[in-house]
Amino acid sequence: MGTVQVSSEATGSIAERYSTALFELAEQQSSLDAVAQDLRALKLLIVDSEDLRRLLKSPVISRAEQQKAVSAVAERAGFGALTRNFLGLVARNRRLFAVEGMIAAFLARLAVRKGEVTAEVASAIPLAEKQIGAIEAALKSVVGSNVTVDAVVDPGLLGGLVVKIGSRMVDGSLRTKLQHLQLAMKGVG
Repeated sequence: MGTVQVSSEATGSIAERYSTALFELAEQQSSLDAVAQDLRALKLLIVDSEDLRRLLKSPVISRAEQQKAVSAVAERAGFGALTRNFLGLVARNRRLFAVEGMIAAFLARLAVRKGEVTAEVASAIPLAEKQIGAIEAALKSVVGSNVTVDAVVDPGLLGGLVVKIGSRMVDGSLRTKLQHLQLAMKGVG
């Protein structure tokens, strides 16, 4: 059986529609923050589990198996009823391949509502809560509004940080510094 390819544009459109529906329901039920907390936890689970990523992306896993597995994950994680029902609907409609985009779109919409800016901060090793707090404070002083840090680990960085806020990026990684040094030593830079 061949793999079904879905364009990133189609995936984005699907993610936007589903996240909008979830956002409106969560808003009606006054549970925006609770759903956001569940979605952030799900995002971490996806990052940490190869099996979960395979479950979400694989077109060969049956609808029933996906629904059962996603229900078990949501139950074990202690997600609220709205999040569990949403994930069940997404699995039933065979749209789990777009769930990461749905999470991102929901959290982005919530950040706009709260007047927050999200910064993606990549580091070679996981950052401690104290470090994340210090980064948020520093970015808030630069940006002028509340900043939520979305910390990701990129072992290829060797050290330092790469910070992205919207289309702006500050690359203070050791990997980039070494690349610049190599270019300068070769006489290219």
